[in-house]
Amino acid sequence: MVKLMNEDNITRWFAAQSKMDAARFPIGIGDDMAQATIAPSESVLMTTDMLLDGSHFDLSACSLEQAGYKAMAASLSDCAAMASVPVCAVCAVGLPMGFGAEQLKELYAGLVRAGRLFGCELIGGDITKWRNDTERLAICVTMLSVPSGHHPPVRRNGAKAGDVICVTGTLGGSLAGKHLSFVPRVQEALEITKAVRVHAMMDITDGLSTDLNRICMQSGVGAVVEAAALPVCAAARSADDPLAAALNDGEDFELLFTLAPTACEKLAALKTIPITRIGRITAEKKMILHRPDGVPIPLEPKGYDHL
Repeated sequence: MVKLMNEDNITRWFAAQSKMDAARFPIGIGDDMAQATIAPSESVLMTTDMLLDGSHFDLSACSLEQAGYKAMAASLSDCAAMASVPVCAVCAVGLPMGFGAEQLKELYAGLVRAGRLFGCELIGGDITKWRNDTERLAICVTMLSVPSGHHPPVRRNGAKAGDVICVTGTLGGSLAGKHLSFVPRVQEALEITKAVRVHAMMDITDGLSTDLNRICMQSGVGAVVEAAALPVCAAARSADDPLAAALNDGEDFELLFTLAPTACEKLAALKTIPITRIGRITAEKKMILHRPDGVPIPLEPKGYDHL
């Protein structure tokens, strides 16, 4: 009997039940987006994200426009994770009692602001309202994208022993407001995959420690992370434990990817994309953190679990 209280366990269980034809659905459960073949040489990628007031944003501390922006940007970040090109989105909302037309317009403004950064229009959706006054706002965005044409969609399961582990941007400090204002790394993902071949990639939503573990599990590899190399953001540096913040805070919405050392050197030489080399992929199926003093310790996945 599967234990449902762990997101990765139940995701693996769902994937094991799948009877999908790999020719029709090349990418299924377990990646940032699923992929469906719609013609012999054409396919579409899909993702859906549900955001809840009180879990993913807090309307007592942010605006409806910010909540809408985050909802659309989170799905755009999934497109970045696969290095695909966003096309369009639909959005379904569950509205609290008392939610009026002006509030809905403000929410809409945030959704379209994020989408139009990348030419991704909001083309439809659904509106419904809770029937009691205890329920809070729910926003569900479903997005379509297409392969870039210069690189296949990048999955989580392609990391290879000897690969370099890289991240874009900085890590930690999402609670300082970054999770409401981040710009999805769509353009960076396309530039990276145009320059080099990437073996595995995802966006960091649940914390580096948890998301790197997902790449390792799906790829059948391990990892060594150099704590001293982590690009800790300013907000995380002021935390009680900056290293823990960088590893576990989550909602960085940065890219986490692996590639061959020669490809990493080529990418670093371009000096146009903010990337940091933080470790390496190993054949041994465990994660190790080299502390700033050089002492190796187990790296446990201690990021956010949605269940």
